[in-house]
Amino acid sequence: MARSDYPFSHRFRVRYSEVDPQSVVFNSRYLEYADLVLTEYWRKAGINAAAGGEFDCHVVRAVVEYRKPIRADEEVDGLMRLVRIGNSSISFAIALHGADAEDLRAEIELVYVHVDLGDGKPRTIPPAVRAAFEATI
Repeated sequence: MARSDYPFSHRFRVRYSEVDPQSVVFNSRYLEYADLVLTEYWRKAGINAAAGGEFDCHVVRAVVEYRKPIRADEEVDGLMRLVRIGNSSISFAIALHGADAEDLRAEIELVYVHVDLGDGKPRTIPPAVRAAFEATI
């Protein structure tokens, strides 16, 4: 997908602690980067404020497709788009790019389910949260 297909972006820099002895980012960090981008997106969209403490999610699917290594001290553009809002689930696509617009490093798919923390069962996404997400499409 083109960068223009992702309405949200957040730039960050790779820290020394995130790389292995060859200065390549550890594979598990890619999901941390996805979480960072998603957190910044939620902040900008006002999702936590719209939820009023009534929106708790669990990741039910996480897929990372590695394209090219990310290295120490690089600046990375994390791009994100909302793919789908279901009754209780929300799907996101995240792309990690190097400085060059065509420098795709990884593509990540994340699916979250809104749950009741007491019993762990899926719950319908609250209307205010749905509206906040839909406003970002």
